Amino acid sequence: MDFEVIFVVAAIFIGLPWVILHYVTKWKTAATITTDDEVLLEELYNLAKRLDQRMETVERLVANDDPGFTPARRLMAEHAEDNDQLRELEQLMAEKKGTRA
Repeated sequence: MDFEVIFVVAAIFIGLPWVILHYVTKWKTAATITTDDEVLLEELYNLAKRLDQRMETVERLVANDDPGFTPARRLMAEHAEDNDQLRELEQLMAEKKGTRA
C-alpha cells in the first residue's frame, strides 16, 4: 500500500509536470524561426531584389524596342506606396541583423 501511494504522488508531482513541460518546450521550439531559416529568408530576399532589377532592365529594353509596351503592375521602387513596404521589410532585416551580430 505504501508503494502505491508513493507511486501515485510521484506520478502527480513529478511525472505530470515533466510531461507538460516537455511538450510545451517542443511546441515553443517548433514555432520559432531558426538561424538557418533566417539565412534562407535573407538569401531569398536578395535573390528577389536581383530578379527585380533584371526585370526592370528587360522592361526598359523592350520599351525601347516597342513604344506601346506597358509593364505589368508590381512592386517597384518608383512608387511611393511600394517604397513604404520595401522600407519596412529592409528595416526589419536590418534590426534582425543587428540583434544577431
